[in-house]
Amino acid sequence: MPHNKSRPPQDRPWESGWAPDTSRTPGTRRLWLAGALALATIAACVTAIAVTRRPADDLSHSATPSNSASPPGLISFASPSASTAHSTSPAAEPTPRTSTPRSTRTPTRAEPSATAEPSTASPAPKPTTTWRSVRSVNYPDRHWQMSGDRVVLGSNPSAFKLLKGLAKPSCYSFATADGTYLRHRDFALRAERNDGSHLFAQDATFCPRTASHPGGIMLESVNYPGRYLRHKNFQLRLDPYQSSGLYLADSAFRLEN
Repeated sequence: MPHNKSRPPQDRPWESGWAPDTSRTPGTRRLWLAGALALATIAACVTAIAVTRRPADDLSHSATPSNSASPPGLISFASPSASTAHSTSPAAEPTPRTSTPRSTRTPTRAEPSATAEPSTASPAPKPTTTWRSVRSVNYPDRHWQMSGDRVVLGSNPSAFKLLKGLAKPSCYSFATADGTYLRHRDFALRAERNDGSHLFAQDATFCPRTASHPGGIMLESVNYPGRYLRHKNFQLRLDPYQSSGLYLADSAFRLEN
């Protein structure tokens, strides 16, 4: 068996007379091995990618219709189905609604309830120069009657000249046979001479309102809206509106010839 001579340390070649081989580049074998390993790895990856993508490509080719008009290499989109086209179509315009013609019948005015203020519409025609007596609704045997300069409810009716209102022509003013006018003073109804003042004209003007009792009217003051003539202890006075049955009966009157 041949005897192998031990290799001297490479860092000290001059001691034994040995010198390294300089004809070959150091590490060339290792480089060749590394390059071969890299090429083998790349080839394996390319093969795996090709095998993986083949079914998807085959499936896409089989799903594409043979009579497709799209040229090769371009992306084509499938045409929407009938249901999709229907859902994306613009909304149909609403059918115009035909309005029902309103009735030409004039609604009738309802009688006011006991809890609502009387209507502001005049229930009676504009007065002409005529003489009238005023009768109570809840005391039908009693009328307006003069007692001195005061107006009371009595059994001997007084006649009053019914005129257009001094302060408002659509309302009423009442004059007596001796030329005085009925006006409220301290909220009591009395007869006084017309002094021509604006205050007197307003105090002597009353506007008719529909009463809750059929055929009756209520007389509202022009300068004290919401106050109506009523009898209290058979005295005529101006009181604020109330929804009680007693007030509505005491403030309802009928104009008679």
